[in-house]
Formats: sequence, structure tokens, C-alpha cells
Amino acid sequence: MKIAIVHDFLNQFGGAERVVEALHEVFPDAPIYTSIYDENALPTAFKQMDIRTSFMQKIPFISAMFRYYFFLYPLAFNSFDLSEYDVILSSSSAFAKGIRKAPGQLHICYCYTPMRFAWRYEDYVKKARIPEYQKYFLPYLLEPIRDWDLKNSESVDHFVAISKFVAHRIRKIYKRESDIIYPPVDTDNFRILDNDKDYFLVVSRLVSYKRVDLVVDAFNELGFPLFIIGDGPERKELEKKSQENIRFLGKLSDQDLSKYVAECRALIFPGEEDFGITPLEAMACGRPVIAYRAGGAEETVNEPETGMFFDRQEPEELANAVKKFVFECYDKRKIRQHAMAFDRKNFKKLIWEYVNEKFEKRD
Repeated sequence: MKIAIVHDFLNQFGGAERVVEALHEVFPDAPIYTSIYDENALPTAFKQMDIRTSFMQKIPFISAMFRYYFFLYPLAFNSFDLSEYDVILSSSSAFAKGIRKAPGQLHICYCYTPMRFAWRYEDYVKKARIPEYQKYFLPYLLEPIRDWDLKNSESVDHFVAISKFVAHRIRKIYKRESDIIYPPVDTDNFRILDNDKDYFLVVSRLVSYKRVDLVVDAFNELGFPLFIIGDGPERKELEKKSQENIRFLGKLSDQDLSKYVAECRALIFPGEEDFGITPLEAMACGRPVIAYRAGGAEETVNEPETGMFFDRQEPEELANAVKKFVFECYDKRKIRQHAMAFDRKNFKKLIWEYVNEKFEKRD
């Protein structure tokens, strides 16, 4: 079985790129095809991989401007000739699943979400902070992208969704069923510590849709210590309205991050995410999570054993949940045991079994 891995773009390191890293460990001989690759933006492990880029790699300043070239990505992935492979394993939230498939090939798509900027335009605009003049033209340009995306979804033999939440979206948009394999969590990097401290914690990029503003407003009222790890365009505004009980720590090393997570009273997770790895990292440290009841958090936070939910994204609602939380007791080892079901080793085992099973049963 000869496999090719295909990924949208490799110019930043986040949850999707962690999946690519794990896929490479499962299939170390598989080359990775992608539109663009910025080795300086990714861990050194990627330098050992066989990464093959499209013609877009030669565009000046492409890594910084990659969102503005969305009309070229269909051409980029269509330019790859993967006819020598038995299996195409695409890792995609956008264009990679549009790869050309030869007769007899098996295409499995590990889907983070259907193309967000095409199918959830308002959500994408809010996240990407697009200039006003581009907001006017973009909807007209997206129609052919949506048509292209729908057409290419039909050539995927099997969809694998990162959560039930995403599986529902795949069903709604593509009219396709999908299996679910949760993304890998590096639980080995997060351990239980005996040093319990008094602060609550947020770990997040500081962008509007993450709703860190909601947490700041709630803790301004509560007066409880709150540490915020992460950076982003909203930081200055959030700092400006925060009281003295709230500290912004910026970006931290992995070692410092895991220490702060392991010593907090609880992680606050106020946004709606397709999956959300951060709550599971906290649970791997035996720490409970206070999460907004939506998206992937509903599948990872097991109330009341590993945390609790609040039902409306309002400061008063979160503050009430925190007040209730302080009277609850949690078993660190049970919380970590729950997180271990999402461990990287489990992901790799499930992916290996899934690909081999579908290959053996192919038509």
C-alpha cells in the first residue's frame, strides 16, 4: 500500500499541523504534498519529512499573504500528479481534498471542517479581520469556490471528522456521512502536579471569536486571580479593561505552559471550537474545565467528573459557573484518565487501523 499525505498549507503550527506530524509517524514513507511550506514556522521535525510543494511556493511573500491567494489553491492541488499512489490521505479544512484522484485510488479525507470561509462566511470574516472593501467583493468570488468544493467532496471515498460537531456540518453541507477519529493530544507533555495554586487560567490566541473578553468581564466582577496565556490582536484592548486580579503572561514555552496548566484551579474555555485540544491538555494535568456548552467541548468535557458547562456566552453566566465551581471537588487521576482516551498513541492506532481496513475493503 503506497500512501501520499496531502495538507492544505504548512506555514503555521497548530492543531492541524500536529495531526500531520502524527500522520507522518504512522506512515513515515509517505510524502507530504502541500500548497506552500515555511520551514521556519514549523518544528524541526518537519525538516526530516519529504514535503513537496506546488507552484505557489515561488510566489513572493506567500507565507504572510497566503489567505489572499485563495483563488489559486484549486489550481495548485489540481497540478499534483498522485497517480502512483494507492491511497491519498488528505488532511483538510479547505483545499487539500480537491486533489485529483486516479481510477482505482482510495481517497480518505481527515476533515477539520468544511471550508469555513466559503460555507461560514460571517464567521470567517469575524476571525480574519478582512478589510471592508474586500468584504464587499468576497461573497461574489466565493460562489465558484463553493461549487468547486462541493464537486470535489464527491470524489472523497471516506470522510473522517474530528468531532461529532464537524460530522454534523459535513452531513449538512456535503450530504455525506463520516466516521469520527478525535485529533491527537500529547498527554505525555502534561502531568499531574501536587502544587495547587489559586488562579484560574485561559490559554488562547487573543482574537475576538475566542471570547476571552467574556472571561475578563466575568473575572473583573469576581475578583478571583486569572492568568491569561497567549497573544494576539485583542491583547491591548483586553489589558486595558482588566483589573489587577488579571495577569497577561503572553506566549510561553511548552514547559512553562504545562506548569501553569498543572497548577491552576481550573481552565476556562469560553469559545465554540470544532474540537478544542486545550481542555484535554488541562485534563491531562488532572485539572477541571469550565467550558461554554457548544462545539467540541461537549464531546471532551464530561460533566460533572471532569468539569462543568455554562450555557450562554455572557459574563454573568460564566461568573455564576465559577461561583458554583469553587464548592465542587474533583479527582485529578480520574480527570487524567478521561483525557488519556484522546492520547496521541490512540489516534495513531485508530488511523492505522482505519486506513488499512478501508484499503482492504475498497471496491
